Amino acid sequence: MVAPAKKLLAELSRPGPHQVLYGDLALVGLPGLVVTPRRGLDLPAVAFGHGWMQPLPRYRSLLRHLASWGIVVAAPATQRGPLPSHRLFAADLITALDMATKVRLGDGRISIDTGKLGVVGHSFGGGAAVLAAAEDARIRSVVTISPTESRPSAIQAAGGIRVPALHLAAAEDRVAPPEATSEPLATAWAGPVQYRTLAKADHLGVTEGRHWSELLMDGRAAHRPRRLATALTTAFLLRVLTGNREVDPLLEHDVSGANLEFSRRSLPAAKLAAAKAG
Repeated sequence: MVAPAKKLLAELSRPGPHQVLYGDLALVGLPGLVVTPRRGLDLPAVAFGHGWMQPLPRYRSLLRHLASWGIVVAAPATQRGPLPSHRLFAADLITALDMATKVRLGDGRISIDTGKLGVVGHSFGGGAAVLAAAEDARIRSVVTISPTESRPSAIQAAGGIRVPALHLAAAEDRVAPPEATSEPLATAWAGPVQYRTLAKADHLGVTEGRHWSELLMDGRAAHRPRRLATALTTAFLLRVLTGNREVDPLLEHDVSGANLEFSRRSLPAAKLAAAKAG
């Protein structure tokens, strides 16, 4: 890893310059959290999708970190039962973005640019995030972390999504092995895409704390994968949603513990020809 990338990784692993506020989405009709910078105009916003059976407190540091770097995060706490619906959760992610853009935030000192919207999801939430992006043309960026396949298929939906995406896979994931979901998602993606693997990480590595669901699912929280996923997600969202070119060295190189498996800047040739023909 070149020196600028290493420096950027260290910088983006630390909290950003903004103080952070927490709000309750339930106040406007959807269970969940909204995490924002204390103030800011024309900010980017993302909807965050939790993993299967996972409570939002397991992602508190990730949500707080994004907000500290100037990104509003709306995280619905729905579809947390043992048999959740990907389609309904995708709809909730879209609804969360609607609420974030239409509801007054931060005593009126925060505004969101509707041209800077994205989705981020872990596990079950990763598949739902892809479905949300396929349905909502306002979404400009997608990040998945250890995504699981969905019904309807996120991999199939990926072939119609042309916005930039970052797919992070856990190298030791036995719930959603990289070759089963993340790699096919990245290969099928119609637009610019990056695919990385997090070394020595399992399915729950990016979470924090402990939860009884670990009795049912392989994996547990780990600091290093969470730190890497958080920094890379922050860099990618800043680059795509705000046009911040200063993070390019981090996104364009291997990172210790997060190998860049492949990166594609534009539509594959066959899909580009089909798009032009259409």
